[in-house]
Amino acid sequence: MIRKIIFLSFLIAVLSATAIHAEIETGWISGQIMIKDNVPLSNAMIVFFDAKSGPPPSTDKYFRVPDGIDEVNSEGRFRVSLPAGKYYIGAIKRVSAEKAGPPLDGDYFFISEDKAGNPMQHVIENGKEVKLGTLGEAVPYKRSLPEGVTGISGTILDMAGKPVEGAILFAYYTETMTGIPTFTSVKTGKDGKYIITVDKGGQYYLRVRDVYGGGPPIPGSIMGGYGEEKPTAATAKTGEITKGVDIKVIRHLDMGPKHQPGAGTDENIREEQMKKIKQEMEKKIENKK
Repeated sequence: MIRKIIFLSFLIAVLSATAIHAEIETGWISGQIMIKDNVPLSNAMIVFFDAKSGPPPSTDKYFRVPDGIDEVNSEGRFRVSLPAGKYYIGAIKRVSAEKAGPPLDGDYFFISEDKAGNPMQHVIENGKEVKLGTLGEAVPYKRSLPEGVTGISGTILDMAGKPVEGAILFAYYTETMTGIPTFTSVKTGKDGKYIITVDKGGQYYLRVRDVYGGGPPIPGSIMGGYGEEKPTAATAKTGEITKGVDIKVIRHLDMGPKHQPGAGTDENIREEQMKKIKQEMEKKIENKK
C-alpha cells in the first residue's frame, strides 16, 4: 500500500499562509529503479529532497537530509503522492546494519541525474503524475572525502570530557534548529571524532543526537549542541574543513548508549555543575548586601 508523504516544512509554510482546512495541492511521481544487469532495486527506500529547502543532493561531497521517504517494492517500482513543487529524488537499499541515515559502504545508492551528471529536478503539479519510467543504475556506495570539500570537524564529548561513540551531527541554517535539518553526518567511532560536510561556506548551527530522527530524547539517548549557554554558529569556509569544533553532550536518565562505557555519569556531573552555579550566585548576592 502506497503511503502518502507529508513534509513537515512544507506543511508549516502552508498552514501559516492559509486556513487549516484548505486543500493541499498534490501530484504523483512514479518509476522503477534498477541496478546493473537489468535487475530491479528491490525493497529499497525512495527519498525526496525539496528544492526550496537546500542544495541538490550529492553522492560524495555532503549528505543532505531528505524531506520525505517512501518504499520501493520488490520490483523496484514506486508511486508516491507529493505536495506540488520541485524535487530531487534518490534511493537507498540497505546492505549494512544501519537502518537509517546516510548510505554506508556496500549500500546501494542512487540519485536521479541529467545527461550532464547533475541532480535533476522533477516538477510535481497539482493533480498530475510524473512518470519517470526506468531509472538506473543504483551502485554500491563507497565512502570517500574528496579534496576541496567544505565542512566542520571536531570531537563529541560527554560532560566528563570522554569521547562519545555513536553520536550523529545535524547542521541547520537557523539558530532555532527546528524542522528537518539540512545536513547530517555518519555516526562517530570510539574516538568521538566527527566530520560534517556542507555545500558551501557559511554559518551553521550544530545539533547532536544518536538517532536519525526527531522527537524528544528517550532513556539512554544523548543530546547536545554547539554553544555553551545558547546555540552558537560554527563557521565553515568554502573548500576547507574547519577543525577543533568540539561539542559536549548529556546522556539522559542515568543511562547511556549500550556500547558506551561509563553510562550514567553525565547527569551527576551536571548536578554538581548546577550546585556550583547556584553557590556562585548566592555568593554574589551576599557580597551585594
